[in-house]
Amino acid sequence: MAKAIHSMIRVLDEARSVDFYRHAFGLEVAQRLDFEKFTLVYLANAESPFELELTINKGRTEPYDLGDGYGHIAFTVTDLEAEHARFTAEGLNPRKIVEFAPDGEVIAKFFFVADPDGYEIEVLERAGRYQ
Repeated sequence: MAKAIHSMIRVLDEARSVDFYRHAFGLEVAQRLDFEKFTLVYLANAESPFELELTINKGRTEPYDLGDGYGHIAFTVTDLEAEHARFTAEGLNPRKIVEFAPDGEVIAKFFFVADPDGYEIEVLERAGRYQ
């Protein structure tokens, strides 16, 4: 059986990205591997063994083209309203909270936020399948 261990995104500014993910989701640097042409930074927290890998290509100055294939990464929280308020207070610019209820029953409650490189992140309230 396969086990998901990390997702990788390319970022321009290591410090700015590490700061964003620390403030937004409590992710800390689990490991940093520095190579001649790039650096890998693995971010994690105690909530999950899953990691976010930041790849910083040295000498890159232009923003990455995110294309139309990337969707989002998702995090769950116990108190969505409190997290939305915290994101707002931190200046992280979360979008409005949405209740997804296609047949009248709420399936998910969430908001989206973009990281400094424009990657979309969904923040879901822990409920149902979103634990």
